[in-house]
Amino acid sequence: MHDICNYDAYFVQKCDAAGVLGLLPEQKLTAVIRMLVYGSFADQVDEIARMGKSTMLEALKAEARGFPGMIGSIDCVHWQWKNCPTAWQRDYGNRKGQKSIILEAVAGFDTWVWHDFFGVAGSQNDLNVLGQSPVFSDVLRGRGPNITYQVNNIVYQTGYYLADGIYPRWTTFVKSIPNPRS
Repeated sequence: MHDICNYDAYFVQKCDAAGVLGLLPEQKLTAVIRMLVYGSFADQVDEIARMGKSTMLEALKAEARGFPGMIGSIDCVHWQWKNCPTAWQRDYGNRKGQKSIILEAVAGFDTWVWHDFFGVAGSQNDLNVLGQSPVFSDVLRGRGPNITYQVNNIVYQTGYYLADGIYPRWTTFVKSIPNPRS
């Protein structure tokens, strides 16, 4: 936490005009990480972080560029296909019995979607989509974006994507810890 406070003064705990201590750096960073990793809205995190929506969004903006080497967040979403042709319904039916088409998207810190891969049958999962994705076919051939950054005095040459637990243990994916022990 000390490093983050040294990196960005926004996260340092300060007193307000009445001399009352403000939010802890841990509160601000917890809110930011929950919003980025889980894709939560500010008003979904306010009870956990015990801070208002506007303060949370301010913290997010302060930290948005603070993840060195992060290319973006990746995930897939099923779009329901109500008028799926009868002949295709078996292939496009997902595990819930709904007919759908999958969209894979990568969004940057500014919420700009800079990659999408659309049209995979709804019966597939994120790993199957990943295997067909043109972005990651380049990564597997060693032709990903060249991003140089440093963490704990170690220089890295490969950027990474924030992803959920289903994605493989590749160096290009950083996943949340589902059951942290500390």
